[in-house]
Amino acid sequence: MTAKVIGLDKLNRKLALLPIVARKRIREAMQQGADEIVAMMKSLVPTDSGALKNSIDWTWGSAPKGALTIATVRGQGMRNTGSENIITIYAGNADAYYARFVEFGTAAHTAGGMFAGAAIPAIAASPFFFVSFRANRKRVKSRITRAVNKAAKEVAAGGG
Repeated sequence: MTAKVIGLDKLNRKLALLPIVARKRIREAMQQGADEIVAMMKSLVPTDSGALKNSIDWTWGSAPKGALTIATVRGQGMRNTGSENIITIYAGNADAYYARFVEFGTAAHTAGGMFAGAAIPAIAASPFFFVSFRANRKRVKSRITRAVNKAAKEVAAGGG
């Protein structure tokens, strides 16, 4: 005797949609979180020329060459899906190479190289990078979890 499950085809179609809908919702949540972290970083970074502030951003995949990477975040449930599902938040570039010096500060030292012998005073740290990430981390993670749950409900209800 064999048993037939009523509605199995419909259930299988819905389950097939779940990864697609979830990936879309997760990406939206990750983008919103990255935007919030970058905005906070830009509000906290000390400005002189504005080069460092202008270099703060996020991207899908890897950061531009020469940038200081603070965080690389992969969406939940998005393993082995390629770099297009990884957000990298970064600061610094060729013009703002000093991002790490601002974030962590420097010790007093005697310069070498082209300015050999010059006394360089200590520079106090002005954290903007990691404090922004830590301040937003839980909210962003919760938003991504809600996105997964929302996608499941959307698929279960027949949307997608």
